[in-house]
Amino acid sequence: MTQKNETPILIISLLITAGLLGGGYWWFTQRSSIDVGKVTQQAPSNNSGLSQSSPSGSSGDTNFTQVQNVPSGLFSYGGSTSWAPIRATVDSAIQSTRPEFRLRYTDPTGHSPSSGQGIKMLLDGQIAFAQSSRPVSDQEYQQAQQRGFTLRQVPVAIDGIAIAANPSLNVPGLTVDQVRGIFLGQIKNWQEVGGPNLAIVPLSRTPNLGGIFFETVLGGQPLGSNVQIVSTTTQALQKLGATPGGVYFASASEVVPQCTIKPLAIARSANQWVPPYRGTFLEKCPGGQRNQLNLKAFQEGSYPITRNLFVVVKQNGQAEQQAGEAYVRLLVTDQGQELLEKAGFVRVR
Repeated sequence: MTQKNETPILIISLLITAGLLGGGYWWFTQRSSIDVGKVTQQAPSNNSGLSQSSPSGSSGDTNFTQVQNVPSGLFSYGGSTSWAPIRATVDSAIQSTRPEFRLRYTDPTGHSPSSGQGIKMLLDGQIAFAQSSRPVSDQEYQQAQQRGFTLRQVPVAIDGIAIAANPSLNVPGLTVDQVRGIFLGQIKNWQEVGGPNLAIVPLSRTPNLGGIFFETVLGGQPLGSNVQIVSTTTQALQKLGATPGGVYFASASEVVPQCTIKPLAIARSANQWVPPYRGTFLEKCPGGQRNQLNLKAFQEGSYPITRNLFVVVKQNGQAEQQAGEAYVRLLVTDQGQELLEKAGFVRVR
């Protein structure tokens, strides 16, 4: 056969082959239920086993009733005391709207509640998910891997840390460096920071409870020898009200509305004070009024000491994971974020 006769045959063969390939591709994408776009856009695997998720895009739902795959049953949870306003405001609303998803707050046995204790209870299988006011540590991630599962931390709100003092104390505010010096025991008299000639009495919960204040403000250094340890924020605030030189740090949502203490303005550098409360400070809550949180400063980052609040989910493919993921989806709905804001926290979406 001549080359002239072979050319049309070759062209016809190529057209048939192209048609077969095109038809195969159509069948593969349209009839096989496989989304090629999703396959080609998959993120690379995380070989470290560590996981931190963003709530962005986690839920397009506006209210609790729209959230899908919420399990039925009783689920225990626990963790940070900073979440107390959330448990009172948001979790109670979840219970009213989704009665099938029953939540039971659980205190640790023999210890004060905290982020660290909540994560430990999660690792030990005592609760379904944990509420934390600090990130999961590398050691906690490793402990989870050793037990055959991973942990996933999901930020759902932003919180400010307030520095509280006795209401009689007269100081313009504190810089972050001064706060550090006070709790490291390097600054021991209020006169050193523009206040009266009065000994500073710093109060703190024990560092092993875990907290971002110890890492970010104190740089992981040990508390000063003059720091008095208290068991709970409630105990600390009571003692603060009776101690003229006292000072304490805690979640702004726990501190600012109180009537027996005084939240101090904080600055990154001198004379740039940003208060954790909004407007003029109201002493002793006159007429039942309460000081309001400076949520705008927390959100903008002008207030120097803020942190994320995380839901820590146990990724084990079982009921605990389903409960933790459902709780996250509820919190990042529009309704959940609005209630978090009412509870004194900054919304993340």
